Amino acid sequence: MTLDRQLAGLALAKIEAEVGPLALAASRDGIDGDVLVGPGYRVRGLLQAVPFTDVAELWAAPLTKMYIQHHRLTDDELASAARAAAGGLVNVVMAGEGIVEILPLGLSKATGLSLAARRLGVKAAETIAFGDMPNDIPMFAWSAHSVAMANAHDELKAVADEVTASNEEDGIAVVLERLLRA
Repeated sequence: MTLDRQLAGLALAKIEAEVGPLALAASRDGIDGDVLVGPGYRVRGLLQAVPFTDVAELWAAPLTKMYIQHHRLTDDELASAARAAAGGLVNVVMAGEGIVEILPLGLSKATGLSLAARRLGVKAAETIAFGDMPNDIPMFAWSAHSVAMANAHDELKAVADEVTASNEEDGIAVVLERLLRA
């Protein structure tokens, strides 16, 4: 599913009207889709990025999602302000440190998980989901059992069925080993 570029542009305008200028990045559609990164956007990790200087470059081809950052607001503050300003047009989620995403309305990890489960013939009642950020909340609501990592965002821990050890402490393995012994 691609992000409607006209809606995305309107959403960005509404968000910027509320919070001021944003640093932007975007993922192009397709398996080999580039990640375009604009001026001021701080890339985290090993993300391979293609720099852009003209915002018109963002709208030249289909996008799967956009990323926004703000020089002053925390990720939580930015995500909240963006949802308030444009939540009726797009989904706004925090996916990690410095990663506030703008997605097509109605698209979430729950959507992807439910599609994969349906193709595999698995019912929601037979699923377990692991996560660490607020963008995992819809997936937790869809799955039968939800497990937040010890280092997860507090918003996700609040809706999890259980909290396991951190990523660094093999928290997923801890839960799976316990379940497989049962």
